[in-house]
Amino acid sequence: MNSPPLRLWSGQTLHKRFVPFERGFRYQLALIDIDIDRLAEAGRMSRLFTVNKPGVFSFHEADHGGDQRTGSLRAWAEDIFATAGVALQAGRVRLVTFPRHFFYKFAPLSLWYGYGAEGDLRGIIYEVRNTFGERHCYVAAVEGTRSVHSADKSFYVSPFFDVSGQYRFTLRDPGETLDVVVENMKDGARTHLANIKARKLEATTANLTMLALKNPLSTIGVTFAIHWQALLLWMRGAKYHSRPALPGRQATLAQEPLPFTTTRPDSSR
Repeated sequence: MNSPPLRLWSGQTLHKRFVPFERGFRYQLALIDIDIDRLAEAGRMSRLFTVNKPGVFSFHEADHGGDQRTGSLRAWAEDIFATAGVALQAGRVRLVTFPRHFFYKFAPLSLWYGYGAEGDLRGIIYEVRNTFGERHCYVAAVEGTRSVHSADKSFYVSPFFDVSGQYRFTLRDPGETLDVVVENMKDGARTHLANIKARKLEATTANLTMLALKNPLSTIGVTFAIHWQALLLWMRGAKYHSRPALPGRQATLAQEPLPFTTTRPDSSR
């Protein structure tokens, strides 16, 4: 199936904590969806979007793939997909992420969708970043248009959650809507939920202008929201967990889903 080199997603994310107390918030977001093999084409679609140079909105290859990456983004993604046994056979790789807005970008989660030559979704990479400038990936093979998979938590994201338990991912192949759910699981119960729900937009100058006006702080606003919510959690007495060393691998494999219950884990542990 043909798809443009660049498209947009406009929607919101919800975060909800369940232990040791309930706390939820949501905020608006704007994402880009770019074919990593057609970056030059994407950079010509609007005067408000550039590739590897400053702009109102832009995409910089250096923002992804890790500090150790020496080859192309395509080669890096294929290596990560291979750890989950995913072979794309020259199929598309689309990256859904936050754009760089003027001089700044922070993407707590970027989604790499890997497709086969016939357009079938075969794999997903969840590229996760924390506010300390660190990153880690979770990677899974995907069959069909909807997939549920889980992985041991191995990367420090929030000072108010330790690196224990698992992630449970629910993913749908993007069509007219983007729908992703990430749940923190511990002892078979859910401790935290985050999701992204967005609708697709064409990457036109008019739509980019609308997003700039609707959400002028863009990714700076995401960073502010993260720190503001962390302050509120601290004020409510959430336990602070020190940052451990990074895992010794680029990616953690996500596989079969975990059993799910609605029972809350013991928050005293």
